[in-house]
Amino acid sequence: MRVRAVAISLWSHPQGRFGVVVIALWIVVALTSCVWTPVPLTQANGYDAWQGPSLGHPLGTDGTGADVLSWLMAGSRIDLLIVLLTTALAAIEGLLLLGFMAAAGPAASAAMAVMTDALISIPTVLVALILAVPLGAGVAVVVLACGLGYGLNLARVARPRVLLASRSGYVEAARASGGSWARVVLGHVIPNAVPVLAVQLSLSAATAVLAESGLTYLGIGVPTGTPSWGSSLAASVGLVSVHPLTVVWPGLVVTVVVAALNLFGDALGEAVDPVANPLLRRASSSSASRHRARASHDVATKRGEEP
Repeated sequence: MRVRAVAISLWSHPQGRFGVVVIALWIVVALTSCVWTPVPLTQANGYDAWQGPSLGHPLGTDGTGADVLSWLMAGSRIDLLIVLLTTALAAIEGLLLLGFMAAAGPAASAAMAVMTDALISIPTVLVALILAVPLGAGVAVVVLACGLGYGLNLARVARPRVLLASRSGYVEAARASGGSWARVVLGHVIPNAVPVLAVQLSLSAATAVLAESGLTYLGIGVPTGTPSWGSSLAASVGLVSVHPLTVVWPGLVVTVVVAALNLFGDALGEAVDPVANPLLRRASSSSASRHRARASHDVATKRGEEP
């Protein structure tokens, strides 16, 4: 019931619908590119360099004569992998920090917040440059630099909501009933921060797409020769005044995907918030009523079996 309520609310928002469609199309294209592209990536003819859109090359060709559409399709799976890994790393780091902040006392929690603010001030580009020294340019540099930074930001933004939930009456009751702190945090504290976490993780995913393009342009992101949206931009941005279409297509793809991720996050934040989603509120109320009715029935049955 709750999943259905979230899905209905998400699809009812125009921005949520737009985000779902774009993200679903992105996943389909990424999976399709694993087995098929309009033109094989290894097929490049220097005589076909900088061609405009045609039947053979719907989006034209780049400076090596490679098909732009095929490279964008292949690049979609690299960017999707970066987004998934970055978001997963940010979520793990952010949730661990939030759990420690909720479990620690007020003084320790405030000290952790100050340390988090200090670490957030370090630019992602600087972290990527430091990581590129031992690791070299690659996907790992983008994922680690972005994931670590976004995880800190996630913890800092969600901290007030988590601390408020950790000091509520039902959390104290759960602790008094014998529940471990880890179980209480995962079962009662973190779920109250889901709307904030959903928005922040979607922002992290959108920023990861932009970071991949920027870091690849600087030479510390995806290696040269590996298809990605950032590499397509980096390879053609120097000739934007001569062959603008080769920059327009990857730039348009990045813009649409980033906008879709941001809009999807806003709609998802409202869809998973019982205050903003009446369908979810009704589903939660009916579920609580069923649990109470079941508990009453069990108690009555148990009393009837007593001598």
